[in-house]
Amino acid sequence: MNPRRVLVLNHFAVPPGHPGGTRHVELFSRLPGWTHVIIASRRNMITGQPQRAEPGFHLVAVTPYRGNGLGRVVNWASYAVTATVASLRQPRPDVVYASSPHLLAGLSGCVVATLRRTPFVLEVRDLWPRVLVEMGTLSETSVAYRTLERLERFLYRRADRVVIMAPGVRAAIEGKGVAPDKIAFIPNAADPEDFVPSRPRAELRGRYGFTRRTAVYAGAHGPANGLDLLLAAAEAVPEIDVVLVGAGVEKARLQALARAIPNVRFLDPVPKSEIPDLLHAADVGVHVLADVELFRAGVSPNKVFDYMAAGLPIVTNSPGTVGDLVLGADSGYVTPPGHLAHGLAQITQASPDELAKMGAAGRSWIRANQSRTAMAHALGRLLAPLVEGDAPR
Repeated sequence: MNPRRVLVLNHFAVPPGHPGGTRHVELFSRLPGWTHVIIASRRNMITGQPQRAEPGFHLVAVTPYRGNGLGRVVNWASYAVTATVASLRQPRPDVVYASSPHLLAGLSGCVVATLRRTPFVLEVRDLWPRVLVEMGTLSETSVAYRTLERLERFLYRRADRVVIMAPGVRAAIEGKGVAPDKIAFIPNAADPEDFVPSRPRAELRGRYGFTRRTAVYAGAHGPANGLDLLLAAAEAVPEIDVVLVGAGVEKARLQALARAIPNVRFLDPVPKSEIPDLLHAADVGVHVLADVELFRAGVSPNKVFDYMAAGLPIVTNSPGTVGDLVLGADSGYVTPPGHLAHGLAQITQASPDELAKMGAAGRSWIRANQSRTAMAHALGRLLAPLVEGDAPR
């Protein structure tokens, strides 16, 4: 039997050798009986640099932007247009799978699925537009919010399945009228086998310039990430070095703030293929978010799973879903949002054996419970009924 085809719309997807999100590459490449094409931006949205097409990818033009203003909205809209056109030129897929965070990618997927008469799966990475209200970006009474909420409800109604990545999102989506059996939980994940370093730890520490106990934050530098809280914590605990790796609209401002904090350093984004080396050189992985109530239950941060798969103990300032995961796996420390310094202080006081024990516990937990391979099997169970004609249309 010929393999099934899934068309994936993800504005921000990148191949494994580039900085950025590789969730769908890792998921769909592990899916037996399926081939996939990911429609992604031709411009890497972390580095701002062009990226070349690789097997399994079709790249489309988007407009450049800086900051969080109108240019970013135009960038989203440009992706929706070019992704729709590119998708309609692809061979007819068996399923269209569109991923947020911005809802225009979902709208593009819905249009393509309707025109090609195929099932439509919507993946909710962030609860838009609610998260924009929680962060103070939009008012509930604004025209923009009301428009986005109507689009959100429309996409939920049109989707054959809605994939969520954090369990706390389920209640919010059901509250929009989505039937419980239409929602599938497929969170972020990682495989320990993908996090084997290429060199001995001492050599890697020399490569990155790690000379003391070092905490690494590897991820986006945006408003939602709450990195001001990390800088304040680093300043309060000078005994530990804090290295922030990545890019984002807040990075220049954060670098200016950190000039007076000698134990803070910034590095450029690194490709996902280099992350195992970076994490192996570090002593602890830091996860930090802004103090937003929605983040307690509505996030599935890939960096936490990467830290666990790499055997790195974790400090997070996110109680709730993430905090429960870290505590349940005995893999690190959890603090209230504004008390990250306490977690860093605990790391400085822990012995090497204690850190190794937490790292090993996290690796064991993710291997047993939340590997990419296990999540790919869950995805396969989600897609099979859609192509076998059992899904409601």
